[in-house]
Amino acid sequence: MGLPVFQYRHRVTYAECTAGNHIYYARYLDLLEAARGEIFRHIGAPLLQLQREDIIFPVVECRVRYLTPARYDNWLTIEVWPFGMKRVRINFACRIHNEAGARILEAETFHACTGTNEKPRRIPGELEKLLLPHVRDGGGELE
Repeated sequence: MGLPVFQYRHRVTYAECTAGNHIYYARYLDLLEAARGEIFRHIGAPLLQLQREDIIFPVVECRVRYLTPARYDNWLTIEVWPFGMKRVRINFACRIHNEAGARILEAETFHACTGTNEKPRRIPGELEKLLLPHVRDGGGELE
């Protein structure tokens, strides 16, 4: 096993919540995107730098299991790790917990490596090396 699972912290904002004081379901996708962006930044390959090198990772599939609501002002810990990295594909698993440790959400996002022209391309070898210590076998608990 490589490094510990990467964690990103986020405080729930009022703008993310519904009138019922829980995060609107689609806003979780923004949190997953933020966490993925931070793991790339953490390994020294910020997404904007990769885009300048004509490398992007569009989402081709997303699976989300909502377990319990997150509420305004909660501190969330978003765990994210790559799995299933192969040639032109990279997948990420995520878990979100609140400050009490309750699991809020489990998710997997599936990405293609492409150029900005949207044509598939192989994940660059140097990027694979940077991501490899964070790779785990399998995704989240989704099946």
